[in-house]
Amino acid sequence: MFKLIPINIWMAIRSLSRNRLRTFLTMLGIIIGVAAVLTMVALGTGARGSVEGDVRSAGTNLVFVRAGNYTRGGESVGISAGLGSADTLTDGDARAIRDNVDGIIAVSPGLSLRTTVSAGASSAFSQVQGVAPEFAEANMWAVDPGRMLEDDGSEAVIGRTLANDLFGDGFDPTGKTVRLRDEDFTIVGVTDDESSDNDEKLFVPWRKLQASQNIDHLHFIVIAAEEAGQTSRIADEVKALLRERHGIGTAGGNQGYLGAQGGSARAVDDFTVETQAAEALTKGLYTPAAAFALANLPKLDEVTLTEMADTLDRASDTMTALLASIAGVSLIVGGIGIMNIMLVSVTERTREIGLRVATGARSSDVALQFLLEAITLSVVGGLIGLILGLVSARLIGWALDWPVSVPISAMALSLGIAAAVGLIFGIYPARRASLLDPIDALRSE
Repeated sequence: MFKLIPINIWMAIRSLSRNRLRTFLTMLGIIIGVAAVLTMVALGTGARGSVEGDVRSAGTNLVFVRAGNYTRGGESVGISAGLGSADTLTDGDARAIRDNVDGIIAVSPGLSLRTTVSAGASSAFSQVQGVAPEFAEANMWAVDPGRMLEDDGSEAVIGRTLANDLFGDGFDPTGKTVRLRDEDFTIVGVTDDESSDNDEKLFVPWRKLQASQNIDHLHFIVIAAEEAGQTSRIADEVKALLRERHGIGTAGGNQGYLGAQGGSARAVDDFTVETQAAEALTKGLYTPAAAFALANLPKLDEVTLTEMADTLDRASDTMTALLASIAGVSLIVGGIGIMNIMLVSVTERTREIGLRVATGARSSDVALQFLLEAITLSVVGGLIGLILGLVSARLIGWALDWPVSVPISAMALSLGIAAAVGLIFGIYPARRASLLDPIDALRSE
């Protein structure tokens, strides 16, 4: 019987090609099901990769301190320029945090400005951050090629995208010079983190930037906790410490009107402390509206970015389950369609079955022929669905800017499921064909 399998496959393909439209419509359920399975797998891995990239780029244990404050409950804004632009944080604040708050592994003072960075005839408008060597450790990102900043000299670490804009794609800029507001900096490293916005920035020593730009304050302080679960406690201790240093009453929060700079104690904070969750939600949205929303979410500081990632991961699992259900229903519908069309085929080819049995074919040969036709329908539909799923996943990944990939195992599993559907739903029509009486079959019209 097995020697006849190639012949039966050829006969199955010839039989299915007689009515191509009907064959295609029969395969449609399988095509949609397999395409949905592959798209589901690709988008699931892409979503996880995107979330993991955000977690890595923002760190898993960070607390952010920014100069300035926003409103709460409709009160006036004391610092109209917004977070990070006030002059209320100093190097002394960073040292005090490092010396007085427990559970900290790194503290990095920071400055931030947007300006033109040039290299030879090329230039780009970019964000420049003045940071300490501990900044890379605090933010948990790597530098490759090259190294992170090690001193307060005229050196810089450049983001990969910015480096491509200034020097060309794929060029190693280490050792080259960039100019920032009439000050030259030698590039000592390139950020190895294309999953975040660090690849569009230029990092220089904060003391050098402070001196060259005549800035006597800090825009932000980045704090890395020993454990992610300690960020809420550290945030509270940092608030209390800075309120004491800045002469702010204990009633102050991160909200309210900042009074005049004078000798009297102020009742509101002139700084803002955020854990990773708040930083992630406001990333790229430093507007009064975003800050107002955050100001009215007092429990947000109790959430870590890792917990946010877990929540997003569960949401991704829910979406995956939904798509899997749709794919499963589609495959079942496709299988029922295959069974129906094979039953119709058995009825249409009754005389053919009778002739085969009359000329020596066994019932098992007849059953195998129809079973192979059903499996062929499913496998061909699976191949078409495979191609469609890969194309769809790539297009959606490109639109969402997700790192989409489809494992070979997922492709093989999809084709295996398609073949199994054809096998399961082809058994009954094949058995019905094999049980036809040859005499009655030859009499049929």
